[in-house]
Amino acid sequence: MGFLDKVFGNDQQRADTRYAGQESATDRAARKRREGHRRSINSAAAQGQAWEDRDRAQDRQGRWYRPAR
Repeated sequence: MGFLDKVFGNDQQRADTRYAGQESATDRAARKRREGHRRSINSAAAQGQAWEDRDRAQDRQGRWYRPAR
């Protein structure tokens, strides 16, 4: 049990009793972390797709030699 839990009590227990119907600070922080992780995955996927689209567009131009970028 941490110092703040000793002073303020367990926020999850407090959310269950005093703040019924609201999520605890710990649950909210965990949800935000998960959302941020998904956001970074989607960003990486979009960057990879953009690279693939550029690469295919360059291949369609028909050049046999592609200079380094």
